[in-house]
Amino acid sequence: MSNPSSTSSQRETFAGRGAFIMAAIGSAVGLGNIWRFPYTTYENGGGAFILPYIIALLTAGLPLLFLDYAIGHKYRGGAPLSFRRFSPKFETFGWWQVLINVIIGIYYAVVLGWAASYTYFSLNSAWGDKPVDFFVGEFLKMGDITQGVSFEFVGAVTGPLVAVWLVAIAVLALGIKKGISAASNILMPLLVVMFLILVGYSLTLPGAAKGLDALFTPNWEKLTDPSVWIAAYGQIFFSLSICFGIMITYASYLKPKTDLTGSGLVVGFANSGFELLAGIGVFAALGFMATAAGQEVNEVAKGGIGLAFFAFPTIINQAPMGALVGILFFGSLTFAALTSFISVVEVIVSAVQDKLNAGRVKATLLVGIPMMVVSVMLFGTTTGLPMLDVMDKFVNQFGIVAVAFVSLVVIVTSEKLSTLERHINEVSSFKVGFIWRLCIVVTAGVLAFMLFSEIAKVYREGYEGYPSWFVNTFGWGMAIGLAIVAYLLSRLAWKNEPKGEL
Repeated sequence: MSNPSSTSSQRETFAGRGAFIMAAIGSAVGLGNIWRFPYTTYENGGGAFILPYIIALLTAGLPLLFLDYAIGHKYRGGAPLSFRRFSPKFETFGWWQVLINVIIGIYYAVVLGWAASYTYFSLNSAWGDKPVDFFVGEFLKMGDITQGVSFEFVGAVTGPLVAVWLVAIAVLALGIKKGISAASNILMPLLVVMFLILVGYSLTLPGAAKGLDALFTPNWEKLTDPSVWIAAYGQIFFSLSICFGIMITYASYLKPKTDLTGSGLVVGFANSGFELLAGIGVFAALGFMATAAGQEVNEVAKGGIGLAFFAFPTIINQAPMGALVGILFFGSLTFAALTSFISVVEVIVSAVQDKLNAGRVKATLLVGIPMMVVSVMLFGTTTGLPMLDVMDKFVNQFGIVAVAFVSLVVIVTSEKLSTLERHINEVSSFKVGFIWRLCIVVTAGVLAFMLFSEIAKVYREGYEGYPSWFVNTFGWGMAIGLAIVAYLLSRLAWKNEPKGEL
């Protein structure tokens, strides 16, 4: 059949390579850069962790980024359509990726809502002198999951959650140039400026050097621990938005003659640069917090929700110009999360557009409204936090890693990797070859180890002490259900069968 690029003249495109790069960086730079990378680095050897991190970037992050770009750019569709054009047997992988984004989208929105709320709370330190009690008790009104699930709506969470969805739906309905690209062009420069100011301020605080020493002092012995290397690959893998449809979808909106590897190198190194910047800013602030409390950094260092909603409010309470620190930190979280959130939902919108041959606005509403309702019902309630914790763990470890591993195996064994290699080299300045193919094979092995070791651990120990019925339903049940539903979606007929290589 004809080349897909010749049959996709009506597909929207980014205005240029720069617009694509800005949107791709916006997708990659998210919550993981700010609240995951600093603590992961600290826990896994400090300065010594930078070595496995860079190796993971070069051997897994960039090669898989190039692979995603090649699939989306050559086959000119969202994840399901691109995989279908690659091989009809592979369509299931595209839908699996789409459904992973559905799960991520419905819970990512609530964290975005929390960050937006805390930006406002920073004006008067609404959390008082007990940030943990405020977040869990007054703000989330979290129930006791061991006593059963309670879906009582929490107004302080639901309002911002709905607002976040309405903003995202509006941006997506405007399309690629007027919506996604325009939002990225505004939000990303703002994010960088705000975070640079935050980092500069944090470095002036008493105790900042203590925090940076804790972060960057290398523990070389850690490099003999396999779990440190797995942590490095995991950080790169989740941070760069690879292997779950986002970069395939964004690359499908590129013009036919676009430098794929050059763009990938810019995106990959920009993402890692922001992570390093986040590490400096966060640990300088944690050093101040430890000094003010007369503690060691290891006593105050946290990652994830604990860093954002427990540690930083404490820092804001103690720091000079605390309100400014809060607005800069939580504002940065909000902007970083919003650009990532938009990219997650775009994967689903694009797939629905392709499958139903629907217009942009119709597809956006078909996706956005039901997802908003489910998001509010699950995460705007007193059970929102434990639900988020379990679903985040299982969709990442047993969703993204699983589909990445399986899809890489079938791509490599299908002997079509050379087709993608030729496509990359036809349009790119930086050529790929044997080393690129070898990196993909090695990465598949790393993903297999990550997947099966984590399955064994969770099966043996459970997860975070949650009741087994809760983990089995919203964890294992959800993860397995995604693969089954993906297969069923791949069996549904396309409206106006798409043309392209089959």
